[in-house]
Amino acid sequence: GRAVPPLAALSQVLRLERSRRTAIVFPLQKLERYLAPGADTARFRLFQPGLAALQRAEALFRSDRGHPIDYVSSAVRMDHAPPLALPEVCFIGRSNVGKSSLIRALFSLAPKVEVRVSKTPGHTKKINFFKVGKYFTLVDMPGYGYRAPQDFVEMVEAYLQERHNLKRTFILVDGVVGLQKTDHIAIEMLEEFGIPYVMVLTKIDRASRGVLLKNVLEIQEFVKESTQGCFPQLFLVSSVEFSGVHLLRCFVAHVTGNLPTVEAS
Repeated sequence: GRAVPPLAALSQVLRLERSRRTAIVFPLQKLERYLAPGADTARFRLFQPGLAALQRAEALFRSDRGHPIDYVSSAVRMDHAPPLALPEVCFIGRSNVGKSSLIRALFSLAPKVEVRVSKTPGHTKKINFFKVGKYFTLVDMPGYGYRAPQDFVEMVEAYLQERHNLKRTFILVDGVVGLQKTDHIAIEMLEEFGIPYVMVLTKIDRASRGVLLKNVLEIQEFVKESTQGCFPQLFLVSSVEFSGVHLLRCFVAHVTGNLPTVEAS
């Protein structure tokens, strides 16, 4: 297993001074102060769990003997997928959006979990399933866009339509470049099938504040005006600095029914 990185655990984050701590746990709120006076910030704070909920969620992502977190299997076709036993969440996104890095960050407290990364972007053709104890399954979908396999759409369509235990789809968008044409195709597919989904902006450590704020506001406006099934709050993450990772763990625990009450802070 790999070493657990600094700031992967909440206990380490809580030792930081307050503004740095807020920036890591609630990175979207850090941007609020740069908005124009009178701007609507309601969508920045829809999911704002308290410390107890964040800690309970973290415990789900920490493996031990009584609570194993394991890579289960990979599927090229849906008849190879494991049975529909647990609530499920899936992660989709363009090739090179940082999906494997994010899943690795989410599972950083279970360092023996192997998140398989294709050496060539766009060549991962398998759906990978990870079982989080007896609580839920996390699914890593193949990347789309750049040199994506031809059968990507068929495979993903089949998955989205057939996995009746799918609770939420997380669509990853590059925080530096914002929504791309290929992202819109994926969003249209989710909307068409009536699948509830969430948008996650990755690589926020690489985006300047101005670029990040521009992309956040544009995407929030798009979500408000043009989507039905998207959760109104964006999630911002950096797999390098662990910004937003603790909050995303909490949201995954919440949507899979493993955090019945989420206390507001």
